[in-house]
Amino acid sequence: MNYWLVKSEPFKYSWEQFVKDKKAVWDGVRNYAARNNMRAMKKGDLVFFYHSNEGLNIVGIAKVVKEAYPDPTTEDPAWSVVEIAPFKKLKRALTLAEIKADKKLEGIELVRLSRLSVAAIKAHEFDRIIELSETK
Repeated sequence: MNYWLVKSEPFKYSWEQFVKDKKAVWDGVRNYAARNNMRAMKKGDLVFFYHSNEGLNIVGIAKVVKEAYPDPTTEDPAWSVVEIAPFKKLKRALTLAEIKADKKLEGIELVRLSRLSVAAIKAHEFDRIIELSETK
């Protein structure tokens, strides 16, 4: 299994709306590195849901339910989407400040590649975030 992180501005698409929708097509990504990450996602992979710009925190975990396919919002074949579904809300949202302050999360792409909207998460980083968020 691989682990990922997707970012969404809560005023555009929040965790709460995602839970109500029960599933989302993660479309509109126009960065090649983020697109490549989505193309590497496999059904069943876990994905942190991060509120960007406001909130600045990881609030939940989603699961990949459909692997990459062409983005239906464009005719350009260079872009892809995945489908994700809510899996679990974190017991305690983990802030960007807490992540930056934790030595065990020093190399995390969320900080290192801060503008990347779809990032890879290493297994030990995933486990540490779960631990810090007090989620079981």
